Amino acid sequence: MVATQRQSGYLCENISRAPSGELLLAGQSVASLAERYGTPLYLYDENRIRERCRTYLGALADGFGVGRARALYASKAASFRRLYEIMHEEGMGIDVVSVGEIYTAHLAGYPLSLAYFHSNNKTDSDIEYAIDMGVGTFVVDNEEELLAINTISAEKGTRARVLLRLTPGIDPHTYAAVATGKVDSKFGSAIETGQAESITRLALTLDAVELRGFHCHVGSQVFDSDVYIRAARVMLDFVAYMKSAAGFVTHELDIGGGYGVRYVESDPEIDIRANILEVAAFMQDYAGRLGITLPEIAMEPGRSIVADAGMTVYTVGTVKRIPGYKSYVSVDGGMTDNPRFALYGSRYTLLPVAAPLGEEVMTCSVVGRCCESGDIIQEQVQMPVDIGRGALIATLTTGAYNYSMASNYNRLPRAAVVMLRDGESYLAVRRETVEDITRLDV
Repeated sequence: MVATQRQSGYLCENISRAPSGELLLAGQSVASLAERYGTPLYLYDENRIRERCRTYLGALADGFGVGRARALYASKAASFRRLYEIMHEEGMGIDVVSVGEIYTAHLAGYPLSLAYFHSNNKTDSDIEYAIDMGVGTFVVDNEEELLAINTISAEKGTRARVLLRLTPGIDPHTYAAVATGKVDSKFGSAIETGQAESITRLALTLDAVELRGFHCHVGSQVFDSDVYIRAARVMLDFVAYMKSAAGFVTHELDIGGGYGVRYVESDPEIDIRANILEVAAFMQDYAGRLGITLPEIAMEPGRSIVADAGMTVYTVGTVKRIPGYKSYVSVDGGMTDNPRFALYGSRYTLLPVAAPLGEEVMTCSVVGRCCESGDIIQEQVQMPVDIGRGALIATLTTGAYNYSMASNYNRLPRAAVVMLRDGESYLAVRRETVEDITRLDV
């Protein structure tokens, strides 16, 4: 471990600089890791991931009672075998959204009976595969899917456990692309329109499904408890209504995703534990006022488990300065390893690896190597004025939705994933080769 000196501007306490000025992640030299493993490179702080898991599990147990709440890692945030091993070791449930994620969890030895299968459009083959692999619970998006699960379960002589995904009509005031709880959403059955009641009544008539309860998800990058409290109020009202109207007792209520993370200095810091305890206190009290027993509760943190554990490291190639206009710093990655700026205009913090910014800086666009004008990692970035070919740049908070959304556009191999743990590093996903890219060609 390198001796560290915490400085401001690094978003998370696992990022610092050595006395020499070089950037450190989890106390390890980023430059040395880049030299050993090459770039572009995804780095993950394993201890940070484990710490986040324990924060959620501990707060949920304290807020709702031991055995009365569970944390499900939303594995679409980052899905590879080692992460599922860590989730199992930490006692986390998982949610999965595809047969690829199911198979990866299976390879990791994760007990799929603890998995929840999401997706707004599960194919018949998806459903069959999930049943055959022993996935524990289906989160059902719509009536067509519910009927398909019932039919396939009956054919296989089993009974599928299901939660119904409902939309509570809550606007989380976040990116439109990640807001999922409004009535006008591709996900779920709306309570406001009566479709939630309709699908609930349908589920209660089916022999090959076991309706356990309900699910909602209001969106991503939520920084306080207000959104969860508003959603919980709507959902608990519906739970109470279905008990009185149809005699259905809800056993499980999944209130969806986790809390937001800091991508830039202006993003607020959040006390996850305190916020969960606030939501728990409200739900306990409100269920009592409604005269119902509070169901078992689940949350689905993904981004906040892995995002600030991650960093992506690039090597600078060309630097183009256009007098009177702007400057471009091109790196050896881009939208192939982080498409989020191209998709959402997502903000990131970028830092030079060698030393902190001095007085001589320039404002530039950090761009990728793809043949696309939109291949941009971030605009309006401050970099040393003399930055040049071979320099290293780190993008912070890239643990979520970077590796999992990576592509081979322009036939570029995907980057390696390296885990950092207790002063050591190890390869979790090897770097792709050109042979890997062409392996499926016939």
